[in-house]
Formats: sequence, C-alpha cells, structure tokens
Amino acid sequence: MDILDSSAYLERMLAAPRPGAAGLLAFYDHRVGAITTDPRFVLAPLDDHLCHRGDGVFETIAYRQRRLFQLDAHLERMRNSAAGLKITPPCSWEQLRDIVPAVARAGGEDDGGMRLLIGRGPGGFGISPAECPTASLYVVAMRSAPPSEAWYAKGLTAFRSAIPAKQEYLARIKNTNYLPNVLMSEEARERHMDVALTFDASGCLAEAAIANVGIVDKDGVLACPEFTHSLPGTTVLAAMDVAAAAGMRTAFRGIRAEELPSAREMLFFSSSPLCVGITHYEGAPIGDGRPGPVARMLRQGLLERMLAEGAPF
Repeated sequence: MDILDSSAYLERMLAAPRPGAAGLLAFYDHRVGAITTDPRFVLAPLDDHLCHRGDGVFETIAYRQRRLFQLDAHLERMRNSAAGLKITPPCSWEQLRDIVPAVARAGGEDDGGMRLLIGRGPGGFGISPAECPTASLYVVAMRSAPPSEAWYAKGLTAFRSAIPAKQEYLARIKNTNYLPNVLMSEEARERHMDVALTFDASGCLAEAAIANVGIVDKDGVLACPEFTHSLPGTTVLAAMDVAAAAGMRTAFRGIRAEELPSAREMLFFSSSPLCVGITHYEGAPIGDGRPGPVARMLRQGLLERMLAEGAPF
C-alpha cells in the first residue's frame, strides 16, 4: 500500500474515476471561499458530521432560463431546518443568498438545479456536535434538463410504501438523514413503479420519497396532506396559490387511503418537474388513467410563475 505525500496523493486522487462528473457544473465550499467548475473537487471532509451522521440540512432549487425558482422560500425553509437542528451556518443568510446565484452563474447553463447543504461541520467521528467548531456550507450547481413532454403525457405510477411516514418532530426539518427515502426509492425500483407513498398511523397520505403529493377529490377540490408527517414543500405551496388564483377550491386536510381510488386526479409536486399527474395507484387507474387538466394547468401556472418571479442570475 503506497504512502504518498500531498502532491502525489492529489495527483492520484484527481486521476481517480469520478462517476456523475458530467452532471456537476460548479461547486462552492465555504472553507475555501471560492467556486470551482472542476467536478473532481466536489468533495467534503469525511469527518464532517454531515457525512457520517446525517447531521445537516439541505435544499434543492430548480432554475429555468436562468431564473431560480422560489429562492427566498427555499432559504427560509433552510433557515428553519437549521434552527431545528441548532446549526448556525458559517455565513449570514444574506451572504448565502448572494452565493447561490453566483454558483448557478458559474455553472454556465440556462436550466439546471442547485443543491445547498449546511452541515454540522468537520471535527471528528464522534456524535457530539461540540466537536465541530464551525458549520459547513456546500453549494452545487447541477445539470438538470426539464422533463420531456412525453414524460409528462405518460404520467407516473404509485403504490403504498411499507416505509412509515416521518415522525412528526422531524417531518418539518429537511435533513440529510435520508435513509427512509432511499429505501422508498429502492422499493419503487423493485416494484417497477415510479412513486412510493407513505401514510401515517391513522391511514392518511403523507408524502412521496422526494416530493409532496395531492389529489383533486371527487368534489373537484385540490386537497393536499397537512404538513404533520411531511415536509412543507415550496412547490406544493406555490401550486395551491396558483390553483386558488384560477378559481379552484383548495384544502390542506387528511386524505385517507380509501379516498384515492375515487379521486379525479392525483398529483406529484417537486422542484424540477413542478407538477405531474399520477395516473395509476396500486395498479388501478386514477380518473381515466391519464394526466388530467389540473395537472397540466398547475404545471403551466408554476412555470409561468417561475419565469416571472424567479431570481435571475
């Protein structure tokens, strides 16, 4: 086993295989205080509790035509998540708001996505936050093309996951401990479906692995689960505003599993696709088994809102 000096080690590390490099556009590490566009330097210290304890928070922000969708809403949620874990970022929130578009701009693409991570910081392999003197901050610009029209037209398939809904005290913190979500994603892959859905102990719908969900109920109301066992999604909140502006009735309420087969539409809300219809649940069609008019209306309304109100860079 070779023991290398820093120069030789860096040379070998930079020559090592880097899966996923093509999807990485730009990277900022607060310790360095600069942006790189070399994906080989998208690295974090392994003793950052973000890495080995999942002790951190994150946000994912989509951008289209060089406009960041709901930047302020994402930063506000991140501020709340960090406060929930008692993590103080290594810079002010105002500075972070300037860093995000700077990294997006360095990425050089009109469309893409941002990943923001604030961790407990490096300091050791224990569990106590006390060993981490300063929190970490990483910002990544990622290649992410908008989904195709064919993808939207096909819609998604969903099923009831064996993974329970999040515990209430953690549901509102977008933290990096995502093992249940990973298991849900693997569950979907094994079942050859797209979306695993969690339900709480009372049998009410909670969320998908990486998205909020809702329905157009039999009375034509856009209904979404209350944020008791699910993350308060920036996209679903915006969608409710778009729906209300279009004259739809909306409600945050409990949605029992037995209600899903009679729904007119079932909807999937996330930063990148915005809104797409779920056409089948547990193998049975929702409505006529095709994405419905509300899914299309909300997607268009959210896109228009993104382009009109998104933070330019």
